[in-house]
Amino acid sequence: MDTTALPEADVQTIWKHACAALQLELSPAVYNTWIVSNPLTGLLVINEQSVVGVITSPTAFHSANVQKNLSPRIAATLSEILAKQVILEFKVGEPHLSTTTTSSSSTPQAILQTQATHTSLESTKQPPTSETASPFEQFSPPPQSTNNSGSPRVEDLFSPANIQSSSMDRAQVVSRQVGLRPDYAFTTFAVSTTNEMAHAAATAVSNNPGGSYNPLFLYGGVGVGKTHLMHAIGHNIIKNNPNIKVLYCTGEEFTNEIVSSIQTKKTLRFKEKYRNAQVLLIDDIQFIAGKNAVQEEFFHTFNALTKQASQVVLTSDRPPHEITLLEDRLRSRFEAGLMIDIQQPSFELRTAILLIKSAALNITIPMELAQIIASKVDSARKIEGIITSIRSEVELKKRPIDIALIDDVLRPETERKRPRLKVNPNDVLRAVANHYHVKQAAIKGQRRVQNLVQARHVAMYLLKEDLNLPYTEIGRWFSNRDHTSAMHAIRKIESDLTKNELLQRDVSALRMSLTAVSR
Repeated sequence: MDTTALPEADVQTIWKHACAALQLELSPAVYNTWIVSNPLTGLLVINEQSVVGVITSPTAFHSANVQKNLSPRIAATLSEILAKQVILEFKVGEPHLSTTTTSSSSTPQAILQTQATHTSLESTKQPPTSETASPFEQFSPPPQSTNNSGSPRVEDLFSPANIQSSSMDRAQVVSRQVGLRPDYAFTTFAVSTTNEMAHAAATAVSNNPGGSYNPLFLYGGVGVGKTHLMHAIGHNIIKNNPNIKVLYCTGEEFTNEIVSSIQTKKTLRFKEKYRNAQVLLIDDIQFIAGKNAVQEEFFHTFNALTKQASQVVLTSDRPPHEITLLEDRLRSRFEAGLMIDIQQPSFELRTAILLIKSAALNITIPMELAQIIASKVDSARKIEGIITSIRSEVELKKRPIDIALIDDVLRPETERKRPRLKVNPNDVLRAVANHYHVKQAAIKGQRRVQNLVQARHVAMYLLKEDLNLPYTEIGRWFSNRDHTSAMHAIRKIESDLTKNELLQRDVSALRMSLTAVSR
């Protein structure tokens, strides 16, 4: 059946009517993003009942989103205006029509009626040939088998899997714009008994912002994972809804922005920015304490957000009641939400964090070496620094990941703790034997009596910590034991030192004795 295309001026007139109707139905953001930039560029009259409309988009991404989300609404609007069934075709290219001299100020129905008459007269003159192919064929996408232009069709490019991938890419872009670290996600957060409650609460908040635990107040020491969880919340919220307005900043940045807005007389813009947020994430909120103008503004911002059910997540290095110079009205609001104390990571958690972060950088660290690092580093932030050092040694110096490399990376950490003792292994063995009232030969021997085992392990620990001997050499001093035996002994002493006060006094006394004979 013959088809004919309406002139450009007529198409523009009809599209203008459609835009006026769509603007009333859609939000300004949706209208400006998906209607204005994806115009109707062609109308093809098929018969008295049907019209084909061609929507041209600047990119395949735009075309796929309009087709998926707005196609029924645009088609219904055009159908109502033209009083005919409108079928939409989608193409990618410059949203521009060929120039015509035809213009019309008639109504859309009159335009169609005139065009139908014109089509009827033209059809009596000559049938369409290959040279005078119908405009519908010009606008229709070519069959896949004859598409030699190198540009895939929208239907082929944007399968459900590809559209989902585009949505994920968009979420990643939004997260970067917000200022969230891409590696701080729930998938890279190691969970143990010290932080499992905080992790559960953060997950619940990210899945239902504004509905669960508002505000959420996470507090704890340095390197316990507060910032990681806050960023993970932001990532998950944006992943679920890329259109949601998320704001992230530190307490210092919030303070500086208030001062700047006052100086530049832009306080109204500042208020609109923060009070219209749907999710507000502020790290190190304790920084606003003692700053009256900042606390005043944050108080009103907090009230405005919670009133409209916007989610607020805060972190601090201590609980609200311990933040000095914090106003009582803010303290009471912080305490009205869910407050969770994140404890220092345990040895097992530090090991897990190390393995997760190193794997993310494609660095394989054996379990026994990871445990050595975890026994000497007490926070996740320090672990990141250690991994960075290992990576630089491996990539720049081509060194293998072995005990020698780990010792070199950790040595600055241990040297900052205490000065190196200038003694030899015999001095250490003698001091340990005298302290525990046993013979040196017994310490170095194979007997496994409890007091000898304790003395032997302490001696190995001192040889490693204060003399920095390799594990293999330490093993040789004790009847040629394997280096893994030395590692196990030292790790046990390190673990016991965190909870055994008697052992702490023993080690301290031995170090004082060795300092006295140090050369």
